[in-house]
Amino acid sequence: MSVQFTRQLLRQASRAITEHEYNKLADATMDDLVTYLEDLGDNMEIDDFDVEYSQGVLTLSLGSVGTYVINKQPPNRQIWISSPISGPERFDYQTDRDAWICRKTSDTLGELLQRELQKALPLGNLNIPIN
Repeated sequence: MSVQFTRQLLRQASRAITEHEYNKLADATMDDLVTYLEDLGDNMEIDDFDVEYSQGVLTLSLGSVGTYVINKQPPNRQIWISSPISGPERFDYQTDRDAWICRKTSDTLGELLQRELQKALPLGNLNIPIN
């Protein structure tokens, strides 16, 4: 399957959900992520670890590693992430996978965060509760 065809399918999958469904799914994802990250910061001694969430924008500061910005993009029905490790990525919700899927890599949002935070933080196994 060509990359262009795959991207077209991803765009169609994101349009398949209504605006109401998008907001419900994106809000639940962001809320779950904020709760997980706040608990992680409270339970671990991580220098310069800070989580802020306001108006659909989550900022995760990891000191010398850098800062993640994860935000809702309602006009596109996407979640966007700016990573200090991998750069910017866009995620569309795919109903058949029940997950936010990266347009370029086909990773889920949870997989990307799991992989990067696992490397960035001196912790054991992380279990990020989102797809």
